[in-house]
Amino acid sequence: MSKLLNYKLEGKRTSSVILLLHGLFGNLDNLGILSRNFKQHYQTLSVDLRNHGLSFHSNIHNYEIMAKDVVTLLMHLDFDHIHIIGHSMGGKVAMKVATLIEKKISTLIILDISPVQYFRKQDDNMLKGLLLIKQQKLDNRSKALKILAEYIKEQSIRQFFNKSLYLNNKGIICWRFNIDAINNNYESILGWKSISLISIPTIFIKGANSDYILPKHKENIQKQLSNSEIHSISNTGHWLHVENPIQIIKIIQNFIKKIVN
Repeated sequence: MSKLLNYKLEGKRTSSVILLLHGLFGNLDNLGILSRNFKQHYQTLSVDLRNHGLSFHSNIHNYEIMAKDVVTLLMHLDFDHIHIIGHSMGGKVAMKVATLIEKKISTLIILDISPVQYFRKQDDNMLKGLLLIKQQKLDNRSKALKILAEYIKEQSIRQFFNKSLYLNNKGIICWRFNIDAINNNYESILGWKSISLISIPTIFIKGANSDYILPKHKENIQKQLSNSEIHSISNTGHWLHVENPIQIIKIIQNFIKKIVN
């Protein structure tokens, strides 16, 4: 039997489930602000994608295999009517999942990512810092954060990474995510193999200050997801669900109700 992803299932069992897929370097708690709201009316399923959180580590890390991981879990839990919310890397996984089990997916909600290849050389320095922390085999968090500050200037991003540091049973500071696999497969994570056209009702929600969904991406989106629309949230960046959760939740609720009803 295939390995199952680590997951958290909340809310009362209903005929449909909201699946939440986090972004790169994250874990199943990253979309917790959304899960806490939706579990009041739906069953919610939050997962750690491979090489993240408490899920298994692997040298293989691409969207095709990540999507198969998710489908294996969904089949194990026996869900048929699925709404998927995916942020960043999780949004790309969501779109691949939809190609595998299209009839079971009711809606796709994609947070600040497009089905395109990205080129982000500015990430190289960040990866060097994350790898260095592992290589140094440090014995306390403050030393790791000092190194991180040399490679990542934005405090909010350093705080995000801080949540993934832990002290292992040998007294060494480690990353929860598999930094080696992520680094070795980073081109695949930035990349994208176009999917066959699907007609699942889809909404892309963009942070207005983010450059992950651009006007030039619209054609690519329509070629792959014919029944899609794009909403922009003002005064938000890539972490739009953290910066303006009330607006995001309202848009998602209205979208699902419109499709289901």
